[in-house]
Amino acid sequence: MFKYIILLILVIVVIWLLISNIRIVPQAKAYVVERLGAYRATWQVGLHFKIPLIDKVAGKVSLKEKVIDFPPQAVITKDNVTMEIDTVVYFQITDPKLYTYGVERPLDAIENLTATTLRNIIGELELDESLTSREHINEKIRLVLDEATDAWGIKINRVEVKNITPPKDIQVAMEKQMRAERERREAILIAEGEKKSKILIAEGQKEAAILEAEAKKQTAIKEAEGQSEAILMINKATADGLRMIREAEADESVIKLKSLEAFAKAADGQATKIIIPSEIQGLAGLAASVKELIKE
Repeated sequence: MFKYIILLILVIVVIWLLISNIRIVPQAKAYVVERLGAYRATWQVGLHFKIPLIDKVAGKVSLKEKVIDFPPQAVITKDNVTMEIDTVVYFQITDPKLYTYGVERPLDAIENLTATTLRNIIGELELDESLTSREHINEKIRLVLDEATDAWGIKINRVEVKNITPPKDIQVAMEKQMRAERERREAILIAEGEKKSKILIAEGQKEAAILEAEAKKQTAIKEAEGQSEAILMINKATADGLRMIREAEADESVIKLKSLEAFAKAADGQATKIIIPSEIQGLAGLAASVKELIKE
């Protein structure tokens, strides 16, 4: 009976050992396994079994992308301005074995490497360049970190400069400079607006003068055309009258009578000098003689 109890206990212990050494690796995880203290294998997703008391899971590594927000670091620019910059690093473990055995405290190593690299880069830039060259700083830090962390099984995907905080006096000076720049731009915009307004007014006056001159020109042309047509009509009427007289075969007495009528019309005008043809003088003398005879 005692032997059965011992055998039962042994069976239970063996079953417990077997069950306790079954490992299920979840998604986006990797287990680093050692056998008798030496690296044995890297378990990926799935069901695995380790030999009791011989194999040991040395590390459980997450393969997800991680984000580390490092605290602000004091840096000095090329023109001796001290400011604080904090960075954000996005990285991913690509080799669990190298990550486990490559470096002690990998996150601390990345933080220190980021700080030293940032100081080196900012030390080569002046203050204005540091404030306007974020993309350059991000890319340069990423390249340096990615190259250094390859031996640790880490891939640096992205580095972002989160905040750049210059000293208070520099901030005040920058605010004054920005305010002056805004005022300068405002003055330029106002001046350009006034200039364009004056140009538009001058162009409008010019076009109005051109249109007015064109209107006067057209009016003068129309008046001249009207006068020309009137003269032509008068001359035509005169020519028609002469033609009718010629066609009627008028004698000399009719012509002299018409001359006298024309002379009477000319005398009614405002002319100060009148040239009297000899024929009209003779008619006038004849009219005077007839008048004297009638009186007698």
